[in-house]
Amino acid sequence: MRWWPEPTAGEIVWCHFPGNIHPKPKPPPGLIVSTKEDEEGMIFVSAAYGTSQKTDRLYGGEFRISRSEHPAAYASANLSYDTKFDLKNVLELPFNDAYFSVPPHAPYGQIPKLGTLHPSMVRIAATAFAAASK
Repeated sequence: MRWWPEPTAGEIVWCHFPGNIHPKPKPPPGLIVSTKEDEEGMIFVSAAYGTSQKTDRLYGGEFRISRSEHPAAYASANLSYDTKFDLKNVLELPFNDAYFSVPPHAPYGQIPKLGTLHPSMVRIAATAFAAASK
């Protein structure tokens, strides 16, 4: 089992969510919400599920990064499609190769990082997070 170096909250990563969350073979993007280290030095992350499906419909706790609405944020996230992140659907997962892998074009080298949440999206994400917490 390979453990990846600790990411930073706000990174967008290539995440293999468990089958009950995302049963498809292609891993969707995940947004790192928080990180922690256990007593053995292993890194665990809380990752919000991202999808390019039905991005025209947002529910409480969701926010979208769109090529047309947020071009700088879209470029910073390094996404292939408009994507929405569901902050009601956040899982704590070990940051290892069982759940995370290097994206196909590996923009940051041989780590799971796909991109970063742009500063212009922080307030939008915080509003979604507040709605998810209710």
